Amino acid sequence: MSAFTTKKYEVADVLKKTGEVDNRLRSITPRARAVGKVYYAPSFNESNWYTHLFLQDAPKKSIIYVESINCGNRAIFGSLVAKYALLYKQAKGLVVSGNLRDVHTLIKEQYPIWCWGVTPIGCFNKDLGIDQEYYEKRKEELEGSIMVADDSGVIIVKKDQLTKEFLKGLENIEVLEDIWFDCIDRLKYSTFETVCLKKYEKK
Repeated sequence: MSAFTTKKYEVADVLKKTGEVDNRLRSITPRARAVGKVYYAPSFNESNWYTHLFLQDAPKKSIIYVESINCGNRAIFGSLVAKYALLYKQAKGLVVSGNLRDVHTLIKEQYPIWCWGVTPIGCFNKDLGIDQEYYEKRKEELEGSIMVADDSGVIIVKKDQLTKEFLKGLENIEVLEDIWFDCIDRLKYSTFETVCLKKYEKK
């Protein structure tokens, strides 16, 4: 994952200003950062039964993506699941399109977690059904992709986007960022002269 040491917004720029997983996602701890291959572990119908089930097979160093499907505003899980996933399954991070609870503990432990928000009202711990067709479609779509998460949110690079051209784009944008900062720091250009007029190209 060394190619993804760049900032998340730079990855989005290479993807032509796209790739955001969910604009409601926020890091629960400042300066959190995680990069890894996606493992999909959704919850269905106000129950986290299937998230618990799927987490058993989560590979090490993955980003575990938990999608809340028909769970309303219920918390998908709290500190028990977070500890299991991050400490014992050695996940790089948890990305939850849903709410969480036990947030005082999650913050205290500085866990790399992104979610919508918080609530004390959790999901039920019983099998309330799964949309198998939806699950299989999303699993095929998501797994093999890479998520890049930081304070700004979460970007996904789909597996068909992981090309040599994409990696070259990451290298080029790092160089461009260095040029832009040199323009305002040393040459004293304005951001308009730098970003819009590209005055540095005329020197």
